[in-house]
Amino acid sequence: MIFSLPAFSIFFVGALLLLHSRGRVHKYLFIMIPVVAFFSVLNAPEGVSYYYNFLGLELKGVFIDKLSKVWGYIFAIMAFSGAIFAYHNDDHKENVWTTLYVGSSYGVIFAGNLLTLFIFWELMAIFSTMIIFGRKTEAAKGAGFRYLLVHAFGGQLLFAGIVLYFYQTGKLDFGYIGLNNLATLLIMLGFAINAAIPPFSAWLSDSYPESTVTGTVFLSAFTSKTAVYVLARGFPGESILMYAGAIMTVYGIIYAILENDMRRVLSYSIINQVGFMITGVGLGTQMAINGAAAHAFAHILYKALLMMGAGAVLFRTGISKTSQLGGLYKTMPLTLLFSCVGAAAISSFPLTSGFTTKSLIIAASVQEHKSIIYHILLLASAGVFLHAGIKFPYFVFFHKDSGLRPKEAPFNMLLAMGFVSFLCIFLGIYPDILYKILPYPVDYVPYTPSHVLLQMQILMFSAAAFFFMLPMLKRTETITLDTDWFYRKGATYMVKFIDKYIVKYGQSFKEFIFVKATQKLSMLLSNPSGLTKVLYNLIYYKVFEDDKDKYQENLEKLRNIRSVKTNIRVGDSLLWVMIFLFFYLLVYYISKV
Repeated sequence: MIFSLPAFSIFFVGALLLLHSRGRVHKYLFIMIPVVAFFSVLNAPEGVSYYYNFLGLELKGVFIDKLSKVWGYIFAIMAFSGAIFAYHNDDHKENVWTTLYVGSSYGVIFAGNLLTLFIFWELMAIFSTMIIFGRKTEAAKGAGFRYLLVHAFGGQLLFAGIVLYFYQTGKLDFGYIGLNNLATLLIMLGFAINAAIPPFSAWLSDSYPESTVTGTVFLSAFTSKTAVYVLARGFPGESILMYAGAIMTVYGIIYAILENDMRRVLSYSIINQVGFMITGVGLGTQMAINGAAAHAFAHILYKALLMMGAGAVLFRTGISKTSQLGGLYKTMPLTLLFSCVGAAAISSFPLTSGFTTKSLIIAASVQEHKSIIYHILLLASAGVFLHAGIKFPYFVFFHKDSGLRPKEAPFNMLLAMGFVSFLCIFLGIYPDILYKILPYPVDYVPYTPSHVLLQMQILMFSAAAFFFMLPMLKRTETITLDTDWFYRKGATYMVKFIDKYIVKYGQSFKEFIFVKATQKLSMLLSNPSGLTKVLYNLIYYKVFEDDKDKYQENLEKLRNIRSVKTNIRVGDSLLWVMIFLFFYLLVYYISKV
C-alpha cells in the first residue's frame, strides 16, 4: 500500500515522523524513507496518476514517464547514500529540512502542471536555504540569505512566465513549452537560474561550501539536476541551451582551477558538469536527451562521492583550504581511495560511470555535426581531469606534509562512500543497466577502441599539463571574484548611494511638496477672489498697458495676499486631489483633440 503513494508524499510524511522521533529510531527512519521512495518509483505506472480542478481547468496532478523515473531512481539512491553518510549527525532539524528538500525535488519532477511545479519549486528553495543556515556560522547566514534572494528572483520570473503563459494559451499542463515568446522566455530564465547557467551561477559556489558537511552532499545533488530535468521536459532542442551549456563547461573549469577552497572547487565543478547536461538538452535529439539524463544520474553519484570525501576531510580537520592541507594519505587512506574513485568517474576514466554517460552527449554533438560544440566538450573533458580529477586529491592528500594527522573518517561515512564508489564502477562496467531505464532506446556502444584511445589520450595530456603547470597552480590565501560581486559588493555601494543621495534628496522633495508647497498654495488659495483679481491685474498691466508701477503694486499685493486671514480652509489632501484632477482632465482633453 505504501509503495503506491507518490514519492514526494512519502518524504513529507517521513519528515513529520522524523520531527517526532529521536535517537536511533530517528536515524534509521532517515535512512529508510528513501528506500520506500525508491520502490514507490519502481512500482509507479507511467502516465497521469490523478487530476484535480483549478479555476475550472482539469489539471494533471502527478505525471510519470521514463524521463521522470530516471530522476526518481537516482534521487532515492542519493538520499539513501546521504542518509548513511549523515548517520553521525545529531542535528535532527537538519535531517527534517533535508527530507523536505528531497520531497520537494520529487514534487517538481513528478508535477503534471506548472502550478504544482511552481509550488514545489519554491518549497525546494526554502528548504535548501534552511539546510545552508544549518551550519550556524555568519558566513552560512550570509550565503543562505543571498541564496534565498537569488532563488526568490528566479521564482518571480518563473511565476510571471506561468501567469503570462496561462493568459496566452489557457493551459497549465507541463510538457513541451518551447521558446517562442516573453512568457516562455521568463519560464526558461526561472529554470536557468536553478541550473546555475552563467551569469546566474554564482549562488551555487557561494552557498554550497558554507553548508554543513552533510548538507553540502545533498545540495550538490538536487537543485541543479532538478533544473536540468525541467529544461529537458520543457525546452528540448533549444539551441540557446546548447551554447549556454558549452559555455558552462568552460566557465566552471576556469573558476575551479583558480579556487583554493576544496568544496568551492567541487561546486564550480558542478557548473561544469551541468553544462554537459544542458548541452545535451539543447541538442535535443534522442541520443542527446538520453545522454543528459544518464549523465545527470552518474553525476549525482560521483559528485556526491567527491563531496563526501571533502566533507570527511573537513569533519576531521576543520579545514577546507587546500593551501592548508596535504599529506592526509597517511592517516585517511580509505577516504583517499574513495575520493580517487570519484575523481576517476568525473574525469570519465574507462570502467567508470562518467565514461559511459558523458560520451553519449559528445557522440550526439558529432551526430548533429556540431563541430564547435564537440571540440568545446573535448576541451572541457580535459579540464575536468585537471581540476577535479587531479587537483582535488593531489592538494588535499599529497603535495606537501601539512603536519595534520587526523583520524580516518567515521565508519558511516566510509560505508556511504564505499557504496557510491561501487555504483560508479558498476555502472562503468555494466552501462546497459542504466541505458535500459533511459527515456529512449539506446543504440550506442561506449567501449570502442577509438573512443577508449581518445579518452586515454585526453587524460594523459591533461595529467602532463597539470604537473607541468604545477608551480602556477600552487594555491595561496586568495579569494575568487565571481558574478556574485555585483549583489554582494555592488549592493553595498547601492545602499550607500541610496542612503546618501536618494534618501537625502527624497526627504527634501517630500518636505517641499507636502510642507512648503502645500502651505504656500493653501495661503494663496485662502482668498481665491482676491487672488483672481490680482493675477488678472498682473497680466493686464504687463501685457496690455505695460504699466510698471501698477504691475509692481499688484505684485506686492500678491506677496501680501498669503497673510490675509479667512474663515475658508482648504485641506492639504483635498488641495492635492484637486490639482491631480485638474492635470488629469487636462491630459484627457488634450488626448481627445
